[in-house]
Parts: sequence; structure tokens; C-alpha cells
Amino acid sequence: MTSPAPAAPPRRPRRTGRVPVALLLPAAVGLLFLVLPLAGLLVRAPWSTLPQRLTEPGVLTALRLSVVTATAATLLCLALGVPLAWLLARVDFPGRRVVRALVTVPLVLPPVVGGVALLLVFGRRGLLGGWLDATFGITLPFTTAGVVLAEAFVAMPFLVIAVEGALRGADSRYDEAAATLGASRWTTFTHVTLPLVAPGIAAGAVLCWARALGEFGATITFAGNFPGRTQTMPLAVYLALETDLQAAIVLSLVLLTVSVVILASLRDRWISGP
Repeated sequence: MTSPAPAAPPRRPRRTGRVPVALLLPAAVGLLFLVLPLAGLLVRAPWSTLPQRLTEPGVLTALRLSVVTATAATLLCLALGVPLAWLLARVDFPGRRVVRALVTVPLVLPPVVGGVALLLVFGRRGLLGGWLDATFGITLPFTTAGVVLAEAFVAMPFLVIAVEGALRGADSRYDEAAATLGASRWTTFTHVTLPLVAPGIAAGAVLCWARALGEFGATITFAGNFPGRTQTMPLAVYLALETDLQAAIVLSLVLLTVSVVILASLRDRWISGP
């Protein structure tokens, strides 16, 4: 008896050679609309003095603070966002849709509004800020810790969405097999679930870090714009536009480079086909 022939791989939709002009023209205009501003940034960049400008104290300070705060915000998002994503993906509880909607609110909320909301909660007269100040002497607004908090607030949804998608795509039978063998829920989570969704967690963490690195509105509203303490690269760009356009272009180039590298490295995560 002959073994059955292997199933043929699914065919991809055929791509016709002729493109309708009604689609080609607006597509080309849309591409130019997105690319021309970036090209203008590259054309106006001070390439001859770029190395010297990148080593200026103000640029290095803003760059160092941005990297440190974005990394700290990402670690905070990992500690809180991964369990939250697991809860949304694996536990069926009343109001789960409402919780998911609340988690994604910072994606559409204007960052300045997020900064105001953080002030109302963590400010010295806020819901929790007054208690933190009176009990522990902790003040968050207009501090480096406030920058981390603001960045984590706007960046955590990117991590939660990525990890939740990875959890939903993972085969839950491995978790069930581990439970059958006597593993506890915590052991199953740390030894089975996390390794399965590690690529999704890594992708979400990178997106979270990139979003935190580019955060502006919530940061300037909640943490202010103090050089060396709360002035991250986006805030330094905003300030440099008024005094030194070349410095603003250099900082913008750094942020653009980071964005392009991240999107290129995560291409297979959000594009299904080549």
C-alpha cells in the first residue's frame, strides 16, 4: 500500500502585471507623502559635522537619559505587562473585554492627556502622590522616575498586545501536558509558557522600548523639560528647534535610525508575506 502524497502547499494569490492607474497614482502620492519628509531630514543633515555634534555634551546627555529611561520603562512594562497579557489571553473572567479596552486606551489617548492624568494620580496632590510623599517622601513629577513612569504608561499597550497575541497563538496543549505531569501553575508558566512565547515577548519589548524612546507629550507634561534630569531626546529636539536647528536635525536622525532598525528587525513579526 503506497503512502499518501504530501499535501501541496497553499497557492498564493496571483499578482497581475498591470496596475490600475486609479490605484497607482494615489499610492505613489501616499508614498511620497511619507518618504519626502524623511528625505528632507537626510538632505538637510550636517553630515560634515555630524561626528562632532553627536559628541556634544547636550546631545550625549539627552541620548544617555533616553536610553536609560526607555530601558527602565521597558523593564517595568515587562514586569507588569506580561502577567497582564497572560491574564487577558488565558483566563476567562467577567469584564475581560472592558479590561482589554482599558489597556489599549493609551494607544489612542493624546499623550498630553496621559501626562495630565498621571499628574492627577501621582502628583503631590494626586490620588496616590500625596500619600507617597507624606508616607515615603517619594515625589514622582519632574523627576527621572517620572520620565520612566510616563514612558511606561504610553508604551505598555504595545507590549501587552504583542504578548497576548503570542499567547493566543501558542499551543495550550503543552500547558495542559505539564499540568497533567504535576507541574504547578507557576512552574508551567515559567518553564513552558514563557519559552513558547519568548519571541513574542522579545518583539513586544523592542516595540515598547522604541515607543518609550520617542515619547514626548506625557513626558513633558508629567516630568517637565530639565536638562540632565528629564530632558530626553524628543524634548531636546523640541528645545533645539528654537535655538539650534542643526542639533535638532542630529537628534532627529538618531531617533529615525533607531526606528528604521527596529522596524526592519521586526519585519517578519508584522508582515505575513515577503
